[in-house]
Amino acid sequence: MTDKPDMGEIASFDKAKLKKTETKKNTLPTKETNEQEMQSEIS
Repeated sequence: MTDKPDMGEIASFDKAKLKKTETKKNTLPTKETNEQEMQSEIS
């Protein structure tokens, strides 16, 4: 086994066969939202 990857498979890869996907951006909650959730869990 060698440390170098087999570049032959990468060179022959066909990007046209990939399916189109839709991505959604997930945003992190704000500090205030976190504090509100923590308070509601304690109560």
